[in-house]
Amino acid sequence: MLVTVGLMKSYRISDIVVLLIEGDITELEVDAIVNAANPYLEHGGGVALAIVKKGGYMIQEESREYVRRFGAVPVGGVAVTSAGGLKAKYVIHAVGPVFRDPEGDFKLALAIKSSLDKAEELGLQSIAFPAISTGVYGYPYGRAARIMAEVIKSYTYRNLSKVIVCLYGMEAYREFEKVFDEVMSK
Repeated sequence: MLVTVGLMKSYRISDIVVLLIEGDITELEVDAIVNAANPYLEHGGGVALAIVKKGGYMIQEESREYVRRFGAVPVGGVAVTSAGGLKAKYVIHAVGPVFRDPEGDFKLALAIKSSLDKAEELGLQSIAFPAISTGVYGYPYGRAARIMAEVIKSYTYRNLSKVIVCLYGMEAYREFEKVFDEVMSK
């Protein structure tokens, strides 16, 4: 089933609602927001900086404490912090690959799956993703969208009932929409 409402599109996978939204991920009321992070969890640009600016510096402090205790997060891995002043409960920091990494597609899929796994482990019902690795890491929107759509569609859900993919800007939204329409209709 497919419903279009302005800059939002809805898809269904069994009992799971998948929403594609153009907007500001920091404004969403979800259990967890996924941050497109670097391995050292230094949130100096892109969605990471927006999350810290809106949610508060405590997110950066908790991230640094995580790295002090456990070391850098591997590409494809995740770390969790509180969401500070955001409407979410948690921030799941997912480390995506740099485009042209020979194992990049696998690592991007792993970062998405690891985020879903962490949300399930925490017993969450809703999660919002940005377009991981499409900023400074250089992944083309269409390629990142295909990987994300395929992981979201094939994932085995237990607690989650809503997965949001929140895109910043019309170019990203339209590219993801084109790919999600194709993948979700198969």
